[in-house]
Amino acid sequence: MTSKTNRGRFFEDFRLGETIRHATPRTVSEGDVALYAALYGPRFVVQSSDAFARAVGYRRAPVDDLLVFHFVFGKTVPDISLNAVANLGYAAGRFLAPVVPGDTLSTVSEVIGLKENSNRQTGVVYVRSTGYNQDGVEVLDYVRWVMVRKADPASVIAEEHVPTLPRVVAPDALGDACPIIDRDAWDESLSGSPFRWDDYEIGETIDHVDAMTVEEAEHQLATRLYQNTARVHFDQLSQSQSRHGRRLIYGGHVISLARALSFNGLGNAFHIAAINGGRHVAPLFAGGTVSAWSEILDKQPLPGRDDVGALRVRTVATKDRPCADFPLKTGEEYDPSVILDLDLWLLIPR
Repeated sequence: MTSKTNRGRFFEDFRLGETIRHATPRTVSEGDVALYAALYGPRFVVQSSDAFARAVGYRRAPVDDLLVFHFVFGKTVPDISLNAVANLGYAAGRFLAPVVPGDTLSTVSEVIGLKENSNRQTGVVYVRSTGYNQDGVEVLDYVRWVMVRKADPASVIAEEHVPTLPRVVAPDALGDACPIIDRDAWDESLSGSPFRWDDYEIGETIDHVDAMTVEEAEHQLATRLYQNTARVHFDQLSQSQSRHGRRLIYGGHVISLARALSFNGLGNAFHIAAINGGRHVAPLFAGGTVSAWSEILDKQPLPGRDDVGALRVRTVATKDRPCADFPLKTGEEYDPSVILDLDLWLLIPR
């Protein structure tokens, strides 16, 4: 008898070049936006205020960029990472069109790389995932790679390939999800920060000062909001037998926490234009307290635009350690407190 349940794909089930259309489309509601705000407390003004967003050139407040990312990502989990050991990294992510409540998001992925690990128990799967709205417009694309278990250690895959990925998204590929804004209408008393593109310097480091402690209920609620079904985040019975012995917090939850914390220092950097790269350095568990700091890696004008500029920002999140001394690496090893190392292009008024 054919099983009617989905066991998820194991490493040997993937094939290079295959295209996977993921279930199920998700219509973004005002309730989703409100719940996201309750979970993380982001304060970026364009996403918070319809009135402000319209004043600077949007038709209404767009959905937070990371909520879009989580919805698009969540669609992929049952087909890509249900049997994952860990989500390893991201690259070449581009936010391509604004999303507003009422839009419906769906996701398609292409398998672009496969590499078996030497232990023969797991392998790394590389996918390029693209999110679309109800009109077929691409709103987001990105690459991620994930370590996936093998069902049969003796199985052999037909072909291996590790893709070459760009270290950074080119500046001329940024800005498509941000309309031309009226920078003179940008009210700094309402946005919460007086600092614009010209006020940041390459090499500058910013301690975001604030911190958030993660509770068990909230990280599971958030992950369910995104319809992310990965067992490692929910099933304590199975995870009690794992190497960690407890449920892992979804790495995207950490990204959203770090982004919300970054408001204190980057309050006018209202839009994530691209994810250049990212790594979940270490796991986070409930009860951990997340802090963050950022470094300005680069700043670039956008071709043909004088309303916004781009800041290339490296944001580092830590667990149970404040970031006044900017913990990162000692030699080749990350500081034990570091849980996230994320490289973004952010847009900010000029």
